[in-house]
Order: sequence, then structure tokens, then C-alpha cells
Amino acid sequence: MQELLEFIAKSMVTDPDAVEVTLEEKENAIMLQLHVAEEDMGKVIGKQGRIAKAIRTVMKAAVGGNGKKVIVDIE
Repeated sequence: MQELLEFIAKSMVTDPDAVEVTLEEKENAIMLQLHVAEEDMGKVIGKQGRIAKAIRTVMKAAVGGNGKKVIVDIE
């Protein structure tokens, strides 16, 4: 899960070394925090948040139907 988000983020930014993903698992949710360089924020968020929404959709699909909610926070 964490590796998938890291791979997606690194493939779209100009500074892949600055990408960090932290995972926090709770009883009913999985929280992923994505840290990227300041100049890459626009690339990860996209126009009107379309890229961020697509990333969240992919991550929800990766979890599957195990009943856990996936939260992707981009910082």
C-alpha cells in the first residue's frame, strides 16, 4: 500500500528524493500521508484537485473490500 503511493508520487514529480510516505493504521481506517517538495505540490494535486482525487481512488481500489477506509493526506 505504502509502496504503491510512493511509486505513483515519484513517477510524477521532478524531485523524487523528496517524496516520503508515512502509514498509520487504525481499527477502521488506513491513513497515508504524502510529503513532496514544495515545487511539486501542483503536480501532485492537479487542476481543481483532479490528480489528488485520482490518487485517492487508486488507493481505495488497492485496499479492496476489506471494510477499511483509506485516507490520503497530501502535505
